[in-house]
Amino acid sequence: MSQHSASEQPNGDAIDPHVTADVLVEALPYIQTFRGARVVIKYGGHAMSSPELADLFAQDVVLMAHLGMKPIVVHGGGPQISDLMRRLGKEPEFVDGLRVTDAETVDIVRMALIGQVNRQIVTRMNATGPYAVGLGGEDAGLIRVTQRDPRLGFVGDVRQVNPEIIEKLLAEDLIPVVAGIGVDDDGNVYNVNADAIAAAVAESLGAQKLVYLTDVPGLLGDVEDPDSLIDSLDLDELDRLVANGAIHSGMVPKLESIAAAIRGGVTRAHILDGRIPHVLLVELFTNRGIGTMIWEGTGQ
Repeated sequence: MSQHSASEQPNGDAIDPHVTADVLVEALPYIQTFRGARVVIKYGGHAMSSPELADLFAQDVVLMAHLGMKPIVVHGGGPQISDLMRRLGKEPEFVDGLRVTDAETVDIVRMALIGQVNRQIVTRMNATGPYAVGLGGEDAGLIRVTQRDPRLGFVGDVRQVNPEIIEKLLAEDLIPVVAGIGVDDDGNVYNVNADAIAAAVAESLGAQKLVYLTDVPGLLGDVEDPDSLIDSLDLDELDRLVANGAIHSGMVPKLESIAAAIRGGVTRAHILDGRIPHVLLVELFTNRGIGTMIWEGTGQ
């Protein structure tokens, strides 16, 4: 039995052992329920740009894997792409909020997402052991796309997901980390919205959970009122809110991706505030609950 004093705790703080025991007991039924569950996590926003939160995120995902869950991380990297473009003397251009991606820009996208962001995430997760493997849409034909709009150049919509490489990694208890790029049938690389990839991957795997880490507390009934958080709703309620224009326009594509994933067999989707330390663990393993949960409705 450990006899460490308070001064010997890793962070130097005294931890009440009874509090620790209570937390573990509270987590036990969730650990049992989610053992073997496939959880697709869309990672982005402030949680990615803050080094402290990035470290905590990596620890949380590794812990989920150690507890028997099957996490899959999907990430974008819009700010990193724009930063690299400017450093290379190319000014980002957008049409209707979407990045114009010519042949030169798509190379920059690959450098930023695969060479920078993906490597950073994988390195953080592998700091304590060989857990994570980075992937792009080209790998084993993972993400097949079609061009969205010729005006945007190499910007794609997900047409098909081939989850075979992810299945093989999960079978080896590894954590796939998927960058937001895809390929068309001719092998051309496209910039793809990571929300859409996360939803499509979750559907292809029959995931139990699809989690979006965002920079908001969850789905708000009034975007100006943080106290208007909607803690849970089904797809019928979601459709009504979108149809009535009650949802901020920037959230609509994310919600459309979630709705498609749930209709495709994903059990639950969650919109969580990635600015909260250990938000994944709070949502998955405590009674508190956090953010917004979306589910199909009747029969669920």
